[in-house]
Amino acid sequence: MKLVFASKNLNKIKEIQLLVPSNIQIISLEDIGCAEDIPETASTIEGNAILKANYISEKYGYPCFADDSGLEVEVLNGEPGVYSARYAGEPKSDDNNINKLLLNLKDKTNKKANFKTVICLNLNGEQHLFTGIIYGKITDKKVGKNGFGYDPVFIADGYTKTFAELSMEEKSSISHRGQAVKQLVDFCENLNEQY
Repeated sequence: MKLVFASKNLNKIKEIQLLVPSNIQIISLEDIGCAEDIPETASTIEGNAILKANYISEKYGYPCFADDSGLEVEVLNGEPGVYSARYAGEPKSDDNNINKLLLNLKDKTNKKANFKTVICLNLNGEQHLFTGIIYGKITDKKVGKNGFGYDPVFIADGYTKTFAELSMEEKSSISHRGQAVKQLVDFCENLNEQY
C-alpha cells in the first residue's frame, strides 16, 4: 500500500516512517511534486488534519493521510492547541514558542498538559480519523536535545524524563503521534486482510 503523507515537517516524517511497517510505503509531498504550502486555517486540530488530507486528495488524487498535533495546557484553557506551531508568531520557532509557554506558566502551579494528534486518512473515497492523546505536565525549563517542538518541556505521566530526553523509539512507543499512527496502521492492515 502506498500513501502520501501530507507534511513538510521532516521530524514528523522521520517519526512516522519509524512507526509504519514495510508493507506501507510513505510517499512524500516532494515525490508527488507538491511544493506549495497547504492551508492550515481550521480552528481545531481535527479540522486542520482534514483540510490537509482533502487538499492532497482533491488536487493530486492520491490516497493520503495528514496529521495535525497540538499541545493543550489545562490552566491556559487548552492553549496553545491548534496554534502550537505558531504560538509565538511568525516565523515559526520552537524556542520562541517554548519561551512564551514558560512565561505564561511562570506563576501557575497547575502544569497539567496533553499532546494531541489527529490523523485524517483519505482512502478509497472514504475519510477516517484517528486520535492519539498523551497526558503529562510542563517542566519549568528545557531539558534534553532530542525531539522537536515542545518536547524539551513535556514529561509524560509515569515518566521522569522529558520527550526530548527519550530516544525517538522510546518517544514513539508512547507518544500521541505514535498512538494515532498505530491506529492508522491497524486500520490499513485490516483492510489488506479483507481484500
